[in-house]
Formats: sequence, C-alpha cells, structure tokens
Amino acid sequence: MRIMTKTMLAAGCWMTMTTGALAADLVLGVPNWASARATSNILKIVIEENLGLDVELQDGTNVTIFEAMDRGSINAHPQVWMPNQQNLHDKYAAERKSVIFSQKPAKAEQGLCVPRYVREKMGVTSVYDLTDPDKAAMFDNDADGKPDMWIGAPGWASTPIERIRAKSYGYDQVFDLKELDETIAWGQAATAIEVQKPWIGFCYKPHFSSIAYDVVFLDEPDHDPATWEIIKPNEDPDWLAKSKASTAWKSAQLHLAWSAVLREKQPEVFALFENYSISGDILSEAGYAVSVKGMDPADFARKWVDENQTAIAGWLSR
Repeated sequence: MRIMTKTMLAAGCWMTMTTGALAADLVLGVPNWASARATSNILKIVIEENLGLDVELQDGTNVTIFEAMDRGSINAHPQVWMPNQQNLHDKYAAERKSVIFSQKPAKAEQGLCVPRYVREKMGVTSVYDLTDPDKAAMFDNDADGKPDMWIGAPGWASTPIERIRAKSYGYDQVFDLKELDETIAWGQAATAIEVQKPWIGFCYKPHFSSIAYDVVFLDEPDHDPATWEIIKPNEDPDWLAKSKASTAWKSAQLHLAWSAVLREKQPEVFALFENYSISGDILSEAGYAVSVKGMDPADFARKWVDENQTAIAGWLSR
C-alpha cells in the first residue's frame, strides 16, 4: 500500500483549490470606473441566470484586459471608449482579429466642462476664454498664483490627449494641468460647486457628474481630423511636441468587446454579446449610484436586471 505524505496531500489540496478557482465558464474583465463595474455585474447575472454558466469577474486595466482577451483568458471588456482606445482596437480587432467590438455602442461625449454658473454668470463659455489671464485667474483654487485644471486621471488614454489639446489651444501656458484620481477630482468639484466657486476639468458622458452636478461643456470648434495628430507617450519621448489636437474630440462611443474564441467556445454568449445594447443614460445612472450613493455594483446590477427583463430578453433573442 502506498502511503500519501503530507507533501502529496498538500499538493493534492492545492491542485483541487486551483482547479476550482479556474473552473469558471466565462471571465469578464472589470475596468476601474463605476459604470463599467456595474455593467460587468449586469452581464454576470444575465449570463448565469439565463445561460447557466459560471461567470468570474476579474479586475484589470484596459491594456491587461485586451491582452487577456487576445489569449482567451478573459472573455470580455464591458465598456471600451472609442476613439480613446483606438490603438487597442487596431492591434487586437483590426490586425490580430482576436477581439470583436459590438456594433451597438452607447453614444458618448467628452471635453472640458464647468459648472453652469461659471458659464452663465462668470462668462467662461469657450476654450478660447481659457487663454484670457483675467478669466483664467478665477480658477486658482489652491491660491498658488496659477489657475488649476483637472485633465484626467493618471493612466487614462484621454489624459495625455487633454495635455496635447491644452498645448494646441495654448491654455497650457496659463493653467496648472493636474492629473488626479477621478474620486479626488470630483470631490474637489463637489466642494467648489457647493459654495459656487469656479472649477474646470475634463468631463465625459455617460458619467455620474451629469446627474450629480449641473456641469456643461465649453464651446470649441467641431472635430476636424486634419487638426488631430496624436502620438502616445510610449511611442516617442517627444510625443507632446509632435502631437496636435486643436478641435473638439471626435464623437465617442462605448463598445462591449469580447474574445473571438467565444464564437466556437460559447456561441450563446457570443450571440448575447452581439445583441447587447445599453444606453448612455443607464450608464450615467449606474455611475451615480455606485460613485455618489455608494451602492455596491453587484446590488445595482441585481436591481437593474430585475427591473429590465424586457431589454434582457432582446439580448437573448437569436
């Protein structure tokens, strides 16, 4: 009779635990913003309850989720901003064809915004007002002698582009361009809005700010592709000097993206993803509930699924 040693027992237990941990039928990526966390949970509930699959959620950045979708170890990204993630689309969807983008995206907007009272009572209506020293001076919220502008969080694809836009329009010579975590930035915005002080920063919709605060975009020329030439910081050390973006952002879209291997591996999930569609208003509500009200993304998802069975039936139709 063979005697199983403690080492062998431990190894067997480890293998059992590892196998269990890797046994999920489907893995959904979860980026670090509120509405994406909520929609990942919505998809998890819908797939588990209607297709009978075990779904795991896995946190990750845009880059890591795309790399994992390419390998097949993560199966979907719930909310890809385009054209912000154009480089990832080009590499994985266009060139490698390992990732598929939804053809039913939510519409989105992005640009600089201010509270409505700044626009209507303080006369800051356009990006061109930002190069006016007198108008810009009112945004010196930390009293260091230089006006402050939030251009996005570190690591966002939009943040270096906002720095390029600041250079192209010329207000980089006036403002202190701050990169801050979104939670901190919107906390500062809330404090300023509460006492009707000036504030300016990068905004995007769908987003909870469109529900929580009365903020409006500044005017700027319509997007003109000829005025945009974007070089990423990791592509050239002189990226900022060589880039330009002197008109508004191109109209944005939010896509569900998923691994192409699902066509054969999980055809029912593939079909659901093709049918999936969710509005920008719902995404704003999700962001507001999670970021402002402190609702757990899973709780928001549970409530939304229970109240929207008709929409879900459309996703599941074949």
